[in-house]
Amino acid sequence: MYFFGKDLPPLKIHKRFPKYRLSLPLTLLAAVLLAGAITLLALWCQPNALRTVLAHLKAQPLLIVLNAMPIGLLLLVCTCLFRNVFWGAALVNLAVCGLSIANRIKIEVRDEPVFPRDLGLLKEVGSAMGSYDIHFPIKVIAVVVLVTFLLLVLGVFVGCRPFPVEKLRGWLGSLLGAAASLGVLAALILTVYASNDLYNSFRVSNAYYIPSVFNELGFPYCFCHQFTTYPIDRPEGFSKAEAAAWETGGQAGQGKPVHVIMVMNEAFSDITDGPAFAFDESNDPLSSLHALQNDPHALSGHIVVPGFAGGTANTEFDVLTGMQTNALSAATTSAFRVVNRDLDSLFRVFGGDGYHTSFFHPGDDWFYNRENVYRWFGAEETVFADEMESLQYKGRWVTDDYMADFIEGKFEEALAQGQPLFNYTTTIQNHMSYTPDKYGEGYDFPDVPLTAAVTEQVEILLKVYVEGVRDADAMLGRLRDYFAAQEEPVVLVFFGDHLPYLGDNQLGYRELGMTEDRAWDALTSYETPYVIWANDAAAETLDWESAVKALDLPENDPISAAFLGAAVLELTGRAGESPWFDFLNELRRTAPVVQKNACLLPDAGLCFLDELEKDSRGQSLLESLPKWRKWSYYKLRYKEVA
Repeated sequence: MYFFGKDLPPLKIHKRFPKYRLSLPLTLLAAVLLAGAITLLALWCQPNALRTVLAHLKAQPLLIVLNAMPIGLLLLVCTCLFRNVFWGAALVNLAVCGLSIANRIKIEVRDEPVFPRDLGLLKEVGSAMGSYDIHFPIKVIAVVVLVTFLLLVLGVFVGCRPFPVEKLRGWLGSLLGAAASLGVLAALILTVYASNDLYNSFRVSNAYYIPSVFNELGFPYCFCHQFTTYPIDRPEGFSKAEAAAWETGGQAGQGKPVHVIMVMNEAFSDITDGPAFAFDESNDPLSSLHALQNDPHALSGHIVVPGFAGGTANTEFDVLTGMQTNALSAATTSAFRVVNRDLDSLFRVFGGDGYHTSFFHPGDDWFYNRENVYRWFGAEETVFADEMESLQYKGRWVTDDYMADFIEGKFEEALAQGQPLFNYTTTIQNHMSYTPDKYGEGYDFPDVPLTAAVTEQVEILLKVYVEGVRDADAMLGRLRDYFAAQEEPVVLVFFGDHLPYLGDNQLGYRELGMTEDRAWDALTSYETPYVIWANDAAAETLDWESAVKALDLPENDPISAAFLGAAVLELTGRAGESPWFDFLNELRRTAPVVQKNACLLPDAGLCFLDELEKDSRGQSLLESLPKWRKWSYYKLRYKEVA
């Protein structure tokens, strides 16, 4: 066996079967062909049809090179080490296709692709394997194993001739060749594959839906791109000392003694209030929300969340920390991926006031690394699906009704312990996909009355999605009724994490006529409803009318999700406890919404940041935004939380 090394001692099998040896040019040609074949096999392992991927690659040929190049370089690495192109291909095929199959399973189970960082999360992988009824693609696995075996066998009968340079025929040459190939791969990952401009230049059906991006651009390319994702950009002019000085001041214990329950409901929206829908009082899927919007002890509106049709954890991050996912870095798409230290959050403010603080989520603790992130946020108690008893499912997701019951039970536990409660709950029932089998075969979905003509595909999506909205609204109504009967003062905050995914290229929204709004791309596509309601005891404790008036919330305009938590702190009398959240409340009064390159100024409507230099009303915002970014960076990188 030859390539970069010398001839190895012959195996006994060679005495019976002749071994054909490829020349160096033929070895390189074989490496190219094998890399292409492995690339195709890895793409075939994905959950979508191979022809769909090939159609995207054909339309954007550079993707062919970007998907095959890392596989080819890995193949050269292994060829140098094993001194056999087919044995090298066997190992690369097993590794690459194994990752591709893992990506397929993870997308099907959790609607999230495999990232490079997952390679170091063995505990999380074990948790996922034990927590789900995983349907392994046996056919696909069998094909990958068979191809690997055939390559191994082929390597027994087909070898490589010695490298032409005699000094490079030993192990030194093999190691140098492997190192050179690996070095080129590393350099490409840090340059070409790290390029966000290149990554974003490719056409995809929905850039915000990462599994779809992986499917359309190709798993090998996207996986390599993810090696350099989730950085935190250092703001221009950042000074650690300057940011540290902003942290001075603040005194705990000033808040009013009210329990605070925050529920972020999966994909909760009020799109059914749009003109394309014809619901009336008899079949209103949002009857509880609408009733609360007219309650004298409630205030409501919309928040502008970080992402469209996905990014649940990003909304959690924005609401709880007051930082903005979209401002951390030009490349950041998942804020929880960048958290690795203690941070200021609502949990710490309420905890400093003697509250019992908790986070509930009927999913796995490993997803988005929530188990660690909420510990870094300062939550005293975290409860995930594996610690919840007698889980109730509707389809494959835990029901909103179960979570309402769980919140009520935990509230009573807090009362028994004599502690005020701050809780943040993230639900999961109305998670996509909105397919007819979401709640089991044969489930009868009520019709959705429409004034617009839509395709059958969109009609099905809407029926399934609206069924989840009804259940979410029922959860809101149940919690309202439960806390209304309590003598303890309770403030309930209920809101959505993002709009639902209704087909590729915003298909459902286009057919409903929603994308025709000028503000759709910049603002409306990120809006979800919120309602903050106080029971009678809390309204009296807070002096509700005065407290709401002092908030200066815009009546008809939304606010950024990053301002919602700060507003709750001020509403409950906690102005002056945290310099950070006090700053956010003042910034909210300057610009209720800051969303990427767009913003809303009071009485000025939608503006873009590059227009503010020409508008005197935007000067204050232009001064505050850099401070917001620098302060966020300081917290993420340097601040030591007591």
